[in-house]
Amino acid sequence: MTAGVVGAGLMGAEIALVFALAGHDVLLHDRSAEALDRAIERLRGVLDKGVVRGSHAREAADAALARIAPVTSLDAMRGCTIVTEAVYESLEAKGDVLRALDRICAPSCIFATNTSTLPISSLAALLTPARRAQFLGTHYFSPVSRMPLVEVISGFATDPAIAEQVTMRMRGIGKQPVHVRDVAGFAVNRMLHALLIEAVKLVEEGVATPADLDTACRLGLGHPIGPFAMMDVVTSDLCLQVQEILHDAYGERFRPPALLKQRVAAGLGGGRGRPGWIDRDTGHEGSAG
Repeated sequence: MTAGVVGAGLMGAEIALVFALAGHDVLLHDRSAEALDRAIERLRGVLDKGVVRGSHAREAADAALARIAPVTSLDAMRGCTIVTEAVYESLEAKGDVLRALDRICAPSCIFATNTSTLPISSLAALLTPARRAQFLGTHYFSPVSRMPLVEVISGFATDPAIAEQVTMRMRGIGKQPVHVRDVAGFAVNRMLHALLIEAVKLVEEGVATPADLDTACRLGLGHPIGPFAMMDVVTSDLCLQVQEILHDAYGERFRPPALLKQRVAAGLGGGRGRPGWIDRDTGHEGSAG
């Protein structure tokens, strides 16, 4: 099987990696050759951190990386069995990719989207009617190389046999799939962002600091990472974007807090090379905002 992944960002590159680690040839697409070079270099770093274990871990890691072929043309996806779209969380951006793939790929090719919030049936409507039965959501979690969960979401037109086939493929690449109904935000993001919104409100109200709330969630709730450390990893910018989508879908309960908006506007969104809620060197708060 040849798997395709469109979008060589943090999520897309690691989705390509987990398919490659499971022994599949993978085509990783981005419009920019420089972005592809950065993605491959980032994956080398991921593998160097010990994602693969065992006596032949180095050989297995090198073999997996060799199975990933960077490509800058979507035409390369023509022979893929399954293609995962993992581009920017925008209906327009995802629609452009899906429509292009619809013209290029064989009728039997399965399309999956890694959207975290957009309804699958809304994206399916951008495809030709014949393709919609082959389309569904596979929502991975960051970092994909270490997080086993995948939400599998069928749209109105998804063939149940395709959903079952993809569920088995997810297990085959070492993931634990859960089936979720097609609603905005699916299941995990709705639970997560309810927590993130309340956490930011607690800071706004002066109830506790980000560092202490992270400690409370880790030690009191058993979470492996606190909400503010998580926002720094995935970026507050993305969290704000997701909350705006959820707010449009569900109303006031998902209204983004003013403090989150202010910090994003001030460039305090976290991520690579930017300050966030927690100073990564000290573990204490960054700029208060």
